[in-house]
Order: sequence, then structure tokens, then C-alpha cells
Amino acid sequence: MSTQRVDVTARRPAAREERRPPSLLRRMVRHKWGYLFLLPWALVYGIFGIYPLVLSFYLTFFNYSFVRPQDRSFVGVGNWVRGAQDPLFWKSVFNILYNQVIFIALTIGLGLLIALLLKQITWGGRIFRTIYFIPVITSVIVLITLGTYLIGPNGPIQSALVQFGLLREPVFWQASVWLPMPIIALINTWKWFGISTIIMLAGLYGIDPQFYEAASLDGATSWQKFRSITIPQLMPQIFFLLVVDFINGLQMFAEVYAIYGTSGGNRQQALTPVLYLYGQAFDRSNMGYASTLGLMLAALIALITVAQFRLVPQTAE
Repeated sequence: MSTQRVDVTARRPAAREERRPPSLLRRMVRHKWGYLFLLPWALVYGIFGIYPLVLSFYLTFFNYSFVRPQDRSFVGVGNWVRGAQDPLFWKSVFNILYNQVIFIALTIGLGLLIALLLKQITWGGRIFRTIYFIPVITSVIVLITLGTYLIGPNGPIQSALVQFGLLREPVFWQASVWLPMPIIALINTWKWFGISTIIMLAGLYGIDPQFYEAASLDGATSWQKFRSITIPQLMPQIFFLLVVDFINGLQMFAEVYAIYGTSGGNRQQALTPVLYLYGQAFDRSNMGYASTLGLMLAALIALITVAQFRLVPQTAE
């Protein structure tokens, strides 16, 4: 009796078809509940984010007034050329950069100093953190009004400086050419340093204490530990604050508007880009040019942010 060997592999298909990934429609059906919960956010973002952006880009090619919309006229790239040559726009950019350099140096430096002090406190630390954070949740207009009074010619700070002989006479800083932006930066530091303090304090708690112990065994001084351990380990927090503060600061509006209105001062010494485009849009009713200035500011913010990512260390060494 002969036995016949059966080839098992012959029963298998010669080639298996590659499994195709599910189509987009099938993936959407599979994850329908996720898309359903995302729908409200997508609608809000589309209505208040995408649509205004597209409309702004469209209006840059027109002279358009919402008071007389029937007089709309096509100007091509005329608004862009005008914006690139507008001395007031570039003066406002210089003003805000001047302000932000002072503000960021003060808020990061003061936030780091307060964080270092809070880390050493063993009793009442939460109370002090709450006290330092109160200005953050206070209205900008309230703090600007209070700050301008305190630093004003008749305020207690200048009165004390004159009394102690540090000033000959009160300074009317609101009419000065160079003082408004540093004063506003100082008031803004008072409002926002609480956020820098909390972020820096979290970074300090994240540093491994063994680094400081090893440095102490090597005979390092407190300054050497701060320079070689604390600052490098806090670079992610410093970088985050630098980027966020610059993005928010370049859009500054309420602080200057509360003091000068839309003019930015009699010599535009406190004019900011957002204040300037706001005046173009609602004082002069030139929506086309205001849209152009807004997109130019957005491009400037993007360029500065990219430069920060390229030039500033983002991680601890």
C-alpha cells in the first residue's frame, strides 16, 4: 500500500493580498463619538478663527470702509506697499520691542528671584504664593490706573523721591519720549511676574538635589551652583516664558489705550502695532489697511518666534 505525501503548502494561497488601511470614511465612522465631541470646538474655531483670517486676507486687497461698504475699491498690493513704507507702523514696532526687552528682563529676573526665596521658605509658602499671584487675576485697567497714580507726578513714589532729594522735581513721564514704555513695562511686570514665579518655582523643584550635593563636595560656591546648575536646568522654563511673553507682549493694547487712547501719545511715544491698527480700523474706518497691518504683525510675531527657536537653548544642558 503506497502512501501519498500531501503538500500542505499547496493549500495556502500563493500570495496574500496586502491589507489596505481603512478609508477615511470608515475611520470617521469608527471614531464617530470623538468627532462628535470635537465638532463644537471645530465650529467655534472655524467661525471665530479661520473665517476672520480668510476675510482679513481678502480685505487687504481693497480700500474698504464698513461705514460706506458700497465705496469698496480694489487696490491690489497697494495696502502691503503702504504698510511696508508706513513710518508710524515701524515706530510702533520699535516701541513695543523696546517695551518687551525691559518687561521680559524684569519679569523673568524678578520671577526667578521670588521663586528662589519661596523655595527656601518652610512656613507660609502657600500664603506668599497667593499674595504674589493676586495681580495676575486683577484687571489690567485697574492696575494701569493704580500704577499711573503711584508713579505719577503727584503720586507717593515721586513725592518720596523728591522729599529724599533723589529728584529735583516731579517728572511728567506720560509726555516724555523715552519714559512711557519703561514705566508701562514696570507696571506690567507688577501684574505678570506671578506667572513667572510659579513656572520658575516648579522648575526649581524639578532639579535633582544630587547636582547641588556633588557641587558642594567639589567646593563650588553658591554663585557657581546658580550659574552652572540652576540656570542651565531652568532653560526650558526660561525659553517658554521668553516665547510666550514676546508673543503676548507684541499684541499689547489695553495698557496703552487706558493711558493715551488710540493716539499713543502726542508724539506716538507709546504707540503699539495693535493700537495703530485699531485706530485705522475704527477711528479712520479703513478696514483694508487695518487688516494688512494685522497680518504684517502676525508675520513679525512668527519671524521672532522662529528666531527664538533657532537661537535660544530650549533644553537643560
